Amino acid sequence: MRVHFTMTDLATMRMVSTLGPVVESVFALDALRGRGNAQFGEWRKQVRRRLGGVDRGVADAVERLLAERRPVAELLFHAGHAPGAGTAADADGRRVAATVFEFCRVAVLPYWSGIFSLLQTEREARGRIAIGNGVEGMLDTLNLRMQWNPPVLEVPDRTDRELHLDGRGLVLSPSLFLTGAEHVVIDNADPGGPPTLVFAVPHTPAALAELWGAAEPNDQALAALVGHTRAAALQALTESCTTGVLSQRLGISLAGASKHATVLRQAGLITTARNRNTVLHTLTPLGIALLRSRVPARAPRNTDNSTGRAA
Repeated sequence: MRVHFTMTDLATMRMVSTLGPVVESVFALDALRGRGNAQFGEWRKQVRRRLGGVDRGVADAVERLLAERRPVAELLFHAGHAPGAGTAADADGRRVAATVFEFCRVAVLPYWSGIFSLLQTEREARGRIAIGNGVEGMLDTLNLRMQWNPPVLEVPDRTDRELHLDGRGLVLSPSLFLTGAEHVVIDNADPGGPPTLVFAVPHTPAALAELWGAAEPNDQALAALVGHTRAAALQALTESCTTGVLSQRLGISLAGASKHATVLRQAGLITTARNRNTVLHTLTPLGIALLRSRVPARAPRNTDNSTGRAA
């Protein structure tokens, strides 16, 4: 695949830390099948064990989805992360989306703080390369098998195709669960918006071993305090974003993301700045401190010994 850049595309290209846990979960389905790096072996064992401890229907649904071997583009479509996804209202689409979300809860969210930190570090490293060597220098480092021949980025692909950005720009996003020279191009739902090139990040056995060993009494304690989805929202807001982007990162509705953001703002954990019709949510120092400290779980409520009821 040859990605053709104009000067405008180079000027407006940006990189995000991640497209969120739901998108990572779609990529992780292949890793659970056994494809890719053997360093995911410990993660596979933990996820299989966790699947065995959840509702049998959830485990069966995940196994059925694995057996179907649906393409990534279709899974992203049903999970609401591809153009036209809002039209996938058929029963099969709803089933696939529900299974992806359940798989995300079991296989990715328990490790999300570590995964997000690793991907954020990757983004920051690429940013330093761009500052020191320019955007072209950064593009040269994306993957050993990608080749930058200005103004074209040549990317290994199963099909021979041309992608002309035509001034739309390009969003780059690293992924943990893509491996080797794998990549995924996700078109923007807005025909004039930039596509996203998701690329695999390099990782060491030691980094992955630490990641799989970090699932996560501390994060469970944070979830016990503010709830699982709001804990994930706090982690997602390590990189400030709009309500729409937050809903995409969490794989929930726009209304749901707005509600969680309101609760976090009322608790003093985030601030919200409005600019015309959009808002930008940012962690407060208290929110940052809460994430860093991973506060201990709430103690059980005292009970009245004579009645056994909560005091």
